[in-house]
Amino acid sequence: MRILDVAVPPRLGRSFRWLLATSVVNNFGDGVALAAGPLLVASQTRDPFLVSMALFSSWLPNLLLAVPAGAIADRFDRRAIMAGVNLVRAAVLTVLGLTIVSGAVTIWLVLLSLFVLGFAETFADVASASLLPRVVPEKRDLGIANARLQGSVLLTNQLVAPPIGAFMFALGMAVPFGVNAVCFALGAVLIFRVVLSAPTVQAPTERRHLVAEMADGVRWLIAHPPMRTLALTILAFNVTFGAAWSVLVLYAQDRLGMTDVGFGLLTTALAIGGFIGIAIYGSLERRFRLANIMRVGLSIETGTHLVLALTTSPFVALLVMVVFGTHAFVWGTVSTTVRQRAVPDALLGRVTGVYSVAIYLGLVLGAPIGGALAGAFGVTAPFWFGFVGSLLLVIVLWGQFDNIVHAGDQVPHMAEPSVA
Repeated sequence: MRILDVAVPPRLGRSFRWLLATSVVNNFGDGVALAAGPLLVASQTRDPFLVSMALFSSWLPNLLLAVPAGAIADRFDRRAIMAGVNLVRAAVLTVLGLTIVSGAVTIWLVLLSLFVLGFAETFADVASASLLPRVVPEKRDLGIANARLQGSVLLTNQLVAPPIGAFMFALGMAVPFGVNAVCFALGAVLIFRVVLSAPTVQAPTERRHLVAEMADGVRWLIAHPPMRTLALTILAFNVTFGAAWSVLVLYAQDRLGMTDVGFGLLTTALAIGGFIGIAIYGSLERRFRLANIMRVGLSIETGTHLVLALTTSPFVALLVMVVFGTHAFVWGTVSTTVRQRAVPDALLGRVTGVYSVAIYLGLVLGAPIGGALAGAFGVTAPFWFGFVGSLLLVIVLWGQFDNIVHAGDQVPHMAEPSVA
């Protein structure tokens, strides 16, 4: 119990522990499929563009639906939304597993399944990100709570589960997808153990048109320059990230000569880096300005693209993934905490939805770019694109991060909405 209290301080509350348990279960199942999914795609096609379309199919729903999902999350019980979409994901994965067992699976069926799963994940992610401020008693503890949730993702989704998923895939292609389905079904049950506090600012009781409510989130973000800049930063960097990562499975197999299990180890290396991030995050936050942490992190991301473009060594690639994982955890925790402190709870779902659009617009734009570049110039071309693009972005955005990290001090008042 003492170890648990150190990992999850009691002041975060019982409901946070149930939210953490839900995250562990969901992300273990998702992590099993994280390695198995690209391997399934690669077993159906070796065309770099079609391989990149797998990630495109899973990312596109977030681009199309994140803002409506945010408005729905602000209107209804966010726990019920998470439970419902978990059951949808469990059903889709069950059907996919049955087609694999029967031999009826095709690349087009896989792409369709990924699109439906991405549809459900859009609602789950927005609802989940909007829950935390009403679970953690004190706003000052949002940073440590985000770190613990991110730690659960790293432990299950990226460290423990992917090698298990790759091993399961080698035993039977359908096995990891069945495990993922069971985990989502269990997560749908666990989320209702979470008890939410009342919002600090009550949402308007008068129900308006969904489009009008969605527009409130967009207007708030446009009126808040630091948070708007952060959204644009995320969008731009995800174009370069999406281009490179869309062909990662082919890069691992064809450039590095890694096996199916070896590909799973790339994700494991990211998670190891994430745990380093967990270990040093508190110290970094105490010793360094958050703006400088964000600057250094994006510089690391730029260097990651360069080294991966140059190396043919699996060992070097794994080491780079560890460093990148450290950056991804620290930068993601800082940016999420800054946003949660700045955005009013009544708008948090909608603004989170707009951020999801920025995230996935970058990925959706980047994935086909990466696939086309790899098809025309080889699997390292997307990483060269990522390096040059990221370097230019670091130079342009370097001076903006001081304003971004103090976004909570510049919250604009939302104009009274008109009744639609």
